[in-house]
Amino acid sequence: MKKADRKSGRYRKTLREQVKENPRLAATYVILRVLVVLVLIAQIFNRNFENAFLCILTLILFTIPSFIERTIHIDVPDTLEIIILLFIFAAEILGEIQAYYVHFPYWDTMLHTLNGFLCAAIGFSLLDILNRRGSLAFQLSPLYLALVAFCFSMTIGVLWEFFECTMDQLFLLDMQKDTVVHSIGSVMLDPSGGNTPTAIQNITDVIVVTADGTQHSLGLGGYLDIGLLDTMKDLFVNFIGAVVFSIIGYFYVKNRGQGKFARRFIPQVLPPEEPSTKEK
Repeated sequence: MKKADRKSGRYRKTLREQVKENPRLAATYVILRVLVVLVLIAQIFNRNFENAFLCILTLILFTIPSFIERTIHIDVPDTLEIIILLFIFAAEILGEIQAYYVHFPYWDTMLHTLNGFLCAAIGFSLLDILNRRGSLAFQLSPLYLALVAFCFSMTIGVLWEFFECTMDQLFLLDMQKDTVVHSIGSVMLDPSGGNTPTAIQNITDVIVVTADGTQHSLGLGGYLDIGLLDTMKDLFVNFIGAVVFSIIGYFYVKNRGQGKFARRFIPQVLPPEEPSTKEK
């Protein structure tokens, strides 16, 4: 059977056939799903229904790549699919439920970098698929495709930061993780009321006074920045991930798909299925 025939029939294959053809992908699916189910059972026994919902959401998100292949007939490369599955597991199960975002300072940075890379791959593939359709009357240059991939990734990153900020303002969830800083500068501290920034250096503690006059010492060893530095760091590493894939995508299109490395991250349109004929 030809490679194209195998791809076109991929979404019709049985589970056993898929395991035989893609053992690494199948093993990843099974292991991650079993781990999520075990965590789900533990959260239900602990009556932590919010985390149980996250587990159910994770199981649903796991089905997205195969859903795309079956319904839109787009082949998601195995490498990209495994990365997507690991990304979902690392963000929802390890990051949120196991609190890796708190225990490992660079966990969120790693995921945002990977998110920039993945979103650039998705944006690039969407336009590259249209670019190669014979029905379109225009052809897009490799540089243009790379630029669109970069802009798509950064837009998704910005929209996610909008979402985090909204959740923090409405529900005080602290999705934009705070940062302890030891110096600040603001024009609001200008004693003359002008536009001259006034700095405070070597901050070791901050005392918060509530409306009833109660004083609370934060005891964090500095001033509490409310999410700004975390947001800028997330956008910066998203930028790095987007730039990396945009460069890969540029050379992929320039060489018209001959690069084996880039092909592992770029979805392809599956050939249309041939109608099945029944034996008389």
